[in-house]
Amino acid sequence: MDQDAATFERRNKLFMLLRERAFRRGRVVLASGKESDFYFDMKPAMLDPDGADLMADLILVELQGVTADAVGGIEMGAVPLIAPVAMKSPAHGRYLPGFFVRKAVKDHGTQKRVDGNDIKGKSVVILEDVTTTGGSAMDAVKAVEDAGAKVTLVISILDRGEGAAALYAEAGVPFKSLFKAEEFLSDG
Repeated sequence: MDQDAATFERRNKLFMLLRERAFRRGRVVLASGKESDFYFDMKPAMLDPDGADLMADLILVELQGVTADAVGGIEMGAVPLIAPVAMKSPAHGRYLPGFFVRKAVKDHGTQKRVDGNDIKGKSVVILEDVTTTGGSAMDAVKAVEDAGAKVTLVISILDRGEGAAALYAEAGVPFKSLFKAEEFLSDG
């Protein structure tokens, strides 16, 4: 099986896992404050061994050709993605240590907003579970830029298609997602 066929198969497996474990219909208020009649709770899929494996591999395939010295993102959405991507990166010919961005600086300990590996002067990729308007990952982009890093890509497992792509395009930040919400909505 060639790499494209293997990637296609892994993407289909992840789609099925997300449809079963993450996608829900029903009224919900999103992190953006918007109301929706569907929701993606990625935590059960990200914390599933198969889900973590598939997501990490598919993210690393998308990172081929992308300049990156590290991967990270905002707590909590990115944290379950960071470790598997960092761990599997050498098998994909890369060495990508992780970091995370705190929503707020703690008043004890190191008092750093960006925690984990040092990213000053490095090119980094921001990971996100679900993007709606893009505000959470954009907060991470600003924090890592303030910490002296350059963001080369924001990559989300799923883009709800509600403004994130436009926000990143306007800011000049490349953006990709593994899936779009419409793929799950049309699937019924």
